[in-house]
Amino acid sequence: MKLGLGLYRHMLTPENLAFARQAGATHIVGHMVDYFRGGQHAHAEDQPTGTDRGWGLAGDPDALWTVAELSQIRREVEAADLKLEAIENFDPAHWHDILLDGPLRERHIENVKTLIRHVGEAGIPIIGYNFSIAGVAGRTTGPYARGGAPSVGMEGPYDLPMTKGMAWNMVVDDTAPPEPIAPISPAQLWDRLERFLNEVLPVAEAAGVTLAAHPDDPPTPTVRGTPRLVYQPSLYQKLIDINPSPANTLEFCVGSLAEMTEGDIYDTVETYARQNRLGYVHLRNVVGKVPTYKESFIDDGDIDVLRVMRILHDCDFDGVVIPDHAPQMSCAAPWHAGMAYALGFMAAGLKTLK
Repeated sequence: MKLGLGLYRHMLTPENLAFARQAGATHIVGHMVDYFRGGQHAHAEDQPTGTDRGWGLAGDPDALWTVAELSQIRREVEAADLKLEAIENFDPAHWHDILLDGPLRERHIENVKTLIRHVGEAGIPIIGYNFSIAGVAGRTTGPYARGGAPSVGMEGPYDLPMTKGMAWNMVVDDTAPPEPIAPISPAQLWDRLERFLNEVLPVAEAAGVTLAAHPDDPPTPTVRGTPRLVYQPSLYQKLIDINPSPANTLEFCVGSLAEMTEGDIYDTVETYARQNRLGYVHLRNVVGKVPTYKESFIDDGDIDVLRVMRILHDCDFDGVVIPDHAPQMSCAAPWHAGMAYALGFMAAGLKTLK
């Protein structure tokens, strides 16, 4: 196993790359979709609630990532003695009508195929994605972690209707009327995923790129009035079974899986690790289950993270593990301190496996 750190696009700076290396990371996962609130960048820990506009505006629908810009990011990461292991998240501006089955679907399928080819040409092996209409919505922040550290949680179901012109909890068309989007069934959403995978996986194989699917976050059957796909551990198997391509893998978020109301987290880790279906792994800890849970420090929740790491090791997982998010700490650099704590714990855990 290899230790990594996830950084949003605006955080892929020389200073943060140096921080990652100093904290023991050897790999980077680049989150290519920055989140905005009021024109300012926001971390995933800052999820807004109670607003129809979710995260804010999506990106430029015509500005697909180019081979040149992806290669430049890879070179900058490598200059810091790190490896760019994955690109995470398609911009909803580039693929929202795949999720919504809208009139631009054919164009958006071609967008995704182009992006996959570009990522492959840039020498980046994995793309993480989240096939979700509502995306990440309904999380709250508060002094939930040890010592009152700010962290992420959920206080109950979140089904404020998502309006037309939105996808992935972001605005993709700010001219659309503020009316709720048309309801769909879980079966319709699964059909959209199957069509997507069957169309793009051959392109991913040819490009030498692996696609890795994130489970729902938060993992409830519906969010913002829309159905979810992987809100119980067994539903990951349904996703894998859609297409046997080796490029069909999992962005394996242990925290989201532990928040689910069914299954044993250790059995779940072993089940999917033994199938060699893990693209890369998000490690964090949590207290409770949806719809009421709180994220904790990595050594202080319901999950025995060291046991999870041992299972991954025993199943011969040799990919990257990252702390996807962590409580912030009371100092001049709250995010950095929280991540350094998580990375240090994980680095020590990796040492025990040798």
